[in-house]
Amino acid sequence: MTNFDQPIDRLGTNSIKWDAFLKTYNEEELLPLWIADMDFKTPPGVLAAYQKLLSEGILGYSEVSDSLYNEIISWENRQHGLSLNREDIFFFSGVLAGVTTAIQALTQPNDTILIHDPVYPPFAAIITNNRRKLVRSRLIEKNHQFMIDFGDLEEKFNKQQIKLMILCNPHNPGGRVWSAAELNQLGKLCKKYNVLVLSDEIHQDLVFPPNHMTSFFNAGEQFSDFSIQFTSMTKTFNLAGIKNSLAFVKNKKLRELLLNKQQENFQQEINTFGLVGMEAAYQSGEAWLNDLLPYLQSNITFTLEYFRTHLPKAVVMEPEATYLLWIDFSAYDFSDSELEERLVHKGKVVLNTGVSYGAGGKQHMRLNVACPRSILEEGLNRIVFALS
Repeated sequence: MTNFDQPIDRLGTNSIKWDAFLKTYNEEELLPLWIADMDFKTPPGVLAAYQKLLSEGILGYSEVSDSLYNEIISWENRQHGLSLNREDIFFFSGVLAGVTTAIQALTQPNDTILIHDPVYPPFAAIITNNRRKLVRSRLIEKNHQFMIDFGDLEEKFNKQQIKLMILCNPHNPGGRVWSAAELNQLGKLCKKYNVLVLSDEIHQDLVFPPNHMTSFFNAGEQFSDFSIQFTSMTKTFNLAGIKNSLAFVKNKKLRELLLNKQQENFQQEINTFGLVGMEAAYQSGEAWLNDLLPYLQSNITFTLEYFRTHLPKAVVMEPEATYLLWIDFSAYDFSDSELEERLVHKGKVVLNTGVSYGAGGKQHMRLNVACPRSILEEGLNRIVFALS
């Protein structure tokens, strides 16, 4: 069994999670429970692969090996029932780089792109930075879970000439694992109105039973004809810094358009550490992941109970996937800036500000529980103190 209770001192390592925000807030002794980065050691099989690479003493150019393709195909089939061929697989330095390239390849400036609200903030930035029009469809909150507003979605598809939609599955920040029925309904709408789908599935491996992850490709007949899936092992195995991700493209026309844009931008090269780390993670990381998921789930249960006991007015969504909790602090009647101010400067704890995820995130915060229990408990104590 992997020991996830051992704290690791990350201060002074140029960690964005632990170091960068100290300058942002001009505070000392801040405790970070924010960015999607786990405070756990990378799986031992990955570290061993890196040690072997370094022992060889040369870090020259590397190509994608046949064995890496085989590991990707095997993992996706075994874990998610996804059938892939080698030609379906593209490599990018990150999911956002892949999504950006797809937007450039499949749309034109001033085309309209839809995202949910709230949702992962960089989606909006990518759209506007590439001179596309941004439209948001507000998610419905029901029984402390997000639901897709299909009526709103169809109205926007029909009236606003939506060219493309970015889907987040599992959803960040709500932790929803969209059901096969929901994805099927969504896909049929997209097909009806000729809307392309970019499905960000980077959290696909971090799903808690009895929930079941359905890839968009598998949610309906020929959905792969109008969609591209993106994922990476970097979230699953805490390897975000190695910069390697995957795009799956089954449709020949979409594949050609994406490949042309990727080559035009010269984005087809992946660094050696990214290739080695990805192969080692898929080859040897499953046992580590099987240890990780119950630990994350126990941290989530601990946090939910803690809030019920100490901050009962806060409403916490129980995630079906991810290690991220979406918390509604609106009952405490602080503005977004006041809420952030109290947490940072009084509680000395950093969470992601909810309003950055869209209008639906007002008076919310996103909390990362992927850390040793002792750190999590200290952070929760600080949140209570901040709001007292």
